[in-house]
Amino acid sequence: MLHIIIILALIGLALWAINTYVPMQPTIKKILNIAVIVLVVLWLLNVFGLLSNFGDISNIHYRQ
Repeated sequence: MLHIIIILALIGLALWAINTYVPMQPTIKKILNIAVIVLVVLWLLNVFGLLSNFGDISNIHYRQ
């Protein structure tokens, strides 16, 4: 659990540093923030087993 908290803190720190020190248009910052949040939520769901097939393309079934 401590490992997850450290990773979340590092991601938050990196996102804060990018938002503070990297000059970007506000629209691009908003897109970046949303993308990072979505990826972190998907990663957390996968870590806690709520998204068991995340990234597993071998389980895709096609209808014929």
